[in-house]
Amino acid sequence: MSNSQDVLIGKLQSKEAVISIVGLGYVGLPLMLRYNEIGFRVLGIDIDQNKVDHLNAGRSYIEHIPSAKVSSAVQSGFEATTDFRRVVEADALILCVPTPLNKYREPDMSFVINTVEALKPHLREGQVVSLESTTYPGTTEEVLLPRVQENDLVVGENLFLVYSPEREDPGNPNFETRAIPKVLGGHTSACRDVGIALYASAIDKVVPVSSTKTAEMTKLLENIHRAVNIGLVNEMKIVADRMGIDIFEVVDAAATKPFGFTPYYPGPGLGGHCIPIDPFYLTWKAREYGLHTRFIELSGEVNRAMPEYVVGKLMDGLNDHSKSLKGSRVLVLGIAYKKNVDDMRESPAVEIMELIQAKGAMISYSDPHVLVFPRMREHYFELESVELTADSLACFDAVVLATDHARFDFDLIKQHAKLIVDSRGIYREPASHIIKA
Repeated sequence: MSNSQDVLIGKLQSKEAVISIVGLGYVGLPLMLRYNEIGFRVLGIDIDQNKVDHLNAGRSYIEHIPSAKVSSAVQSGFEATTDFRRVVEADALILCVPTPLNKYREPDMSFVINTVEALKPHLREGQVVSLESTTYPGTTEEVLLPRVQENDLVVGENLFLVYSPEREDPGNPNFETRAIPKVLGGHTSACRDVGIALYASAIDKVVPVSSTKTAEMTKLLENIHRAVNIGLVNEMKIVADRMGIDIFEVVDAAATKPFGFTPYYPGPGLGGHCIPIDPFYLTWKAREYGLHTRFIELSGEVNRAMPEYVVGKLMDGLNDHSKSLKGSRVLVLGIAYKKNVDDMRESPAVEIMELIQAKGAMISYSDPHVLVFPRMREHYFELESVELTADSLACFDAVVLATDHARFDFDLIKQHAKLIVDSRGIYREPASHIIKA
């Protein structure tokens, strides 16, 4: 054990280490709160001055994270900054930055690369750098390692490099940060040991693996497993619909089998930062090895076709009521990517809205978690959430249930909507004005 390793592990175990979280979004903010809660001094770094100002004022900008928790963290020493020079103060740097896809469905590593380039001049001996962003196997070795290993810093001797994928499930009250086991791979065995010390005090169970590549592949397998199975059930939905069978009833019945079956439910498409994106990181990397990931790409095709399937069902429903989609007033219910959160990342509801508008309909939305449509990189509607009342529902020719928030009054919607296109299986009893999609 090198002296740097020994000293750093000691500081992490005694909670004397300063933890810096780089990227204060849906992953970084809960992690900051956890380290602050157990007594570490935490320094948050983000390029968004607005986020930094909110946090330093004790305000949360993520709905399911209360401002009271942020305010308490600030009072007990947490500070946020946009100044990367302050990296020198930290003993541990945990990178929680986005890894989206570009328009060619290839990895956009610019956020990771730009972050590491900004950190690099301020790295010093005795630090550990942990990447949590989901990415392709080899990223830590190929992208981070050559950039951090400068200025007499040698990874495994006086600087330590690990990969530990985030496993946050925003808005899920059953799994807080500490309760979700943490997979961890180090560039060397010394790096792995430092990484274990970094996470052991904050997370109930740390799962060490043999390399950063293994940890990177583990995260991809988790998300590909979901993407492929959701693609399967979405395809089954189309087959069942043609046969006059309710796919939700089928899945519920199959789920009674106590072994060998895991229930996945169909929907209007995939949303969130992980499931629609992460499988294509492996698809892209596999091409370097001359491999074609057919399962992954097929499930991607099926899932990406779901918004158009929902709009097709909407058109069929309006047609049955002697209406065309063009000129109709359509209300989309729920525009966050999943129920009970305000997270809009990759939400299929937004694509549904764009498809409906492109067909000439007048589009509105209602979402109790997203009161004003946010400015997004690729999508924008100048709209505010419609309050659901008997009168407001009756004004629309159709409503499309895209996200099944618990705060929706589904009885009110059923009673007063002229036509409901249900993509979430909320309405199980057949009704003349309800279409399963």
